[in-house]
Amino acid sequence: MRISTRTHRSLLRAAPPIRHPWQVVLIFCAVYLGVILALNAFDVKTFVTIGSCYSSCDFDLSKGCPVGTENGYDGQYAYYIARNPGGSAGCMDVAAYRYQRILLPALGYAFSFGIDALIPVVFVTVNLIALLVSVRLLSDLLAALGVSRWYALVYGLFFGTVVGVRLSTVEPLAYGLVIAAVWERQQAKPRIWLQALLLLAAALTKETTLPFTAAFVLYAVIHRRRAEAIRIGLVVGVPFIVWQAALYAWLGAPGVGSGGGGATPFEVIPYNGVWRIFTETGSLAVFLVVGSLAFGVAVLPSLWGLWATLREFWQRRTDAHFYAYLHAVNAVLMAFVPFSTYREFLGIFRFVVPLVLTHLLFAGLRYRGRRALVYSTLWLLSLLFVVAG
Repeated sequence: MRISTRTHRSLLRAAPPIRHPWQVVLIFCAVYLGVILALNAFDVKTFVTIGSCYSSCDFDLSKGCPVGTENGYDGQYAYYIARNPGGSAGCMDVAAYRYQRILLPALGYAFSFGIDALIPVVFVTVNLIALLVSVRLLSDLLAALGVSRWYALVYGLFFGTVVGVRLSTVEPLAYGLVIAAVWERQQAKPRIWLQALLLLAAALTKETTLPFTAAFVLYAVIHRRRAEAIRIGLVVGVPFIVWQAALYAWLGAPGVGSGGGGATPFEVIPYNGVWRIFTETGSLAVFLVVGSLAFGVAVLPSLWGLWATLREFWQRRTDAHFYAYLHAVNAVLMAFVPFSTYREFLGIFRFVVPLVLTHLLFAGLRYRGRRALVYSTLWLLSLLFVVAG
């Protein structure tokens, strides 16, 4: 049956226009998640990637995974905690490390109403909403700098954030809370208590958001806002330390560390984590492939960030913009990322999410319309990795 020209025009007028970056992210994620679900027989547990290694919930790190079992991925730990908050220590590699990221599992527990099958659905929903809201807020921050709000798609469609929704990891929620805190900080009448609570929620979602708290506090100290620095430091620091102490009393170790089972320590020599891809594997081919990926995604952007923010601090001294502090702490952190993160392509994509965020803000502030901001769109090439499933 042919559709008349008039009917076709009516359908086009009825279709809602795409006017904001978050709408593009919503469409992409809806299609991507729908395809993943269809390819896995509509089993929602595919969103938490459960491995047989931990499914019996009697895992012993000293023995490792039994022969023939699979590791799964990080979303499974949040699933186990949400399913049984007080009795899942045996369902994960390093229990204290996994339990410290408590907010997403807590939301899964609260909104699944005791129905295990709903937990993955809650995780995906929470992460997707967090991603959409964060893209909307980030687009507003970019527009306030006088640059196109569409650069927010670099963050919203970066593989590290999109895969967080698909695999139920904590990055979309954690950095969504950070973006909300930054957005609140940039309002005409910012509420310090709200910024602090958002940063606390982010820290209890993923501990690697703490550099943002450090940047908030450092900026306040440099600008002689001691009361603000103390308030943010205490609101974030005290509950976080109390939670770490509780984990130590319960599980025999604090949660803070460089990763779960098989993780290596943070490096002392800058970017040694990349070089160790070669020294540890002894394979030039592996180093060229994995190292090139790490260099393009993380090393080169962080080196630029270090140079650009040091220049900002040198030229402007105490008048350096707030975004320079945010970008500097995350650029510095990338230099000391553990080898165990650099060697895993999913790990490095997830770890670089905050660098993508702060690069957009700082480049939009000082380099709008220039290469640093335009080149950030190259991060969108990472989206090709969605073919991995």
